[in-house]
Amino acid sequence: MAKDNATLPRRGFLRLINQALIATGLAAILGPIVAFFWPAKLEEMPSEPVAVGPVGSIAVGESKTIRFGRYPALVINTPDNGLLAYSAVCTHFACLVKWNPESGMIECPCHEGYFHPSDGSVISGPPPEPLESIPVFIEDDTLFIGGEA
Repeated sequence: MAKDNATLPRRGFLRLINQALIATGLAAILGPIVAFFWPAKLEEMPSEPVAVGPVGSIAVGESKTIRFGRYPALVINTPDNGLLAYSAVCTHFACLVKWNPESGMIECPCHEGYFHPSDGSVISGPPPEPLESIPVFIEDDTLFIGGEA
């Protein structure tokens, strides 16, 4: 009677482990390279409007920073011009800008860039361009930014 020997010899087992380690190493090296050439789609600006909150959620003189696509947006309720929204990314070195209610300006803390809240234009500092304006609208007592205003 013939004996069925279905066991894996030691040398075959080590060869299998070696091939698995080589495959894992190649995947670890090639994975980031492939991801670099085929990155995930990141929307710079969302095509659909983004809800900020109820109409009265931002008091006069205050601001709110919200997620807006890849980068945040700054929504300000100014005493003179009402609700305004801008990209919260400074045009100088992409630092995040903040609203300063005491000075009444949008400020970049990285290199002392200052922007006018009424139109996002540069008041002083190194930023070469104004902040990108984002449309603001109200629908069903909810404040929205972006999209079709």
